Amino acid sequence: MEINLSPRFKRSYKKTPRYIQKDFDKKINTFIKTPDHPSLKTHKLKGRLQECLAFRLRGGYRVLFEFCGSNHVDLLDIGSHDIYERFKR
Repeated sequence: MEINLSPRFKRSYKKTPRYIQKDFDKKINTFIKTPDHPSLKTHKLKGRLQECLAFRLRGGYRVLFEFCGSNHVDLLDIGSHDIYERFKR
């Protein structure tokens, strides 16, 4: 699976606490192998973000992403649950 990190994702990642970065670094490997693995609690979003999905990290953090083909994923943002409100395309 090809993963693309958006500039917004990269900026947000740098701002997250170190323990969240470590959790992401572990879970991204699971995501690459099995995007719908139960431990990730991957879910489709609704409303204006209906084309996006998210998976969970520790402490209420989420990774916002979208599939762009069968083997390509764009990671859009990472942050606490409020990324859903602040995310604009």
